[in-house]
Amino acid sequence: MSDTSRLRVTEIFFSLQGESTLVGCPTVFVRLTGCPLRCGYCDTEYAFQGGEWMSLDAIVEQVSAYRSRYVMVTGGEPLAQPNCLLLLQLLCDAGYQVSLETSGALDISATDSRVIRVMDLKTPGSGEVERNLYDNINWLQPHDQVKFIICSRSDYQWAKKMISEHGLNDRCEILLSPSHGQQNATELADWILQDQLPVRMQIQLHKYLWGNEPGR
Repeated sequence: MSDTSRLRVTEIFFSLQGESTLVGCPTVFVRLTGCPLRCGYCDTEYAFQGGEWMSLDAIVEQVSAYRSRYVMVTGGEPLAQPNCLLLLQLLCDAGYQVSLETSGALDISATDSRVIRVMDLKTPGSGEVERNLYDNINWLQPHDQVKFIICSRSDYQWAKKMISEHGLNDRCEILLSPSHGQQNATELADWILQDQLPVRMQIQLHKYLWGNEPGR
């Protein structure tokens, strides 16, 4: 593989999946460095810069050291590095079930069709709502997931509007998460039940187990 086939990596670690429909599953996480967004609730600011350049072969080799069928490529914003697309393909070719955690601000159309894309739609409370690339919705497949991080009642109402306007229930799974330490989880659960909203509510399992400890 060419010497240019490399990525800047913040960390590779083994943990329980804290979000998505695979919550609780032992998973290898590949956290890439860099992100063009600055969401107000971001908990991985340490991945904005720094990191270590690694060849794609070295990344796949390190992933293989763990006995897991699940791999999550995350960030930062992993798609900010173009070689992320090749890494996703290589991991799929190696037989892993691969997920991509992405902000929804960058084009997802070129990602391998085998990848489960967990894509944010940034709420107003994130401070980055204007960065949403709504054309991405056209590329979503049934195995993909759209995530809304809810900071307030107005964020919840905005998410309801987006779900309806874009017909998201007919496209893929929808995840609603309370912004940790900002939006009360029980309150969000009550809103969902009152409205009979056809979504999956999730909390960040890893934060309840290990707090904001990096590599968890």
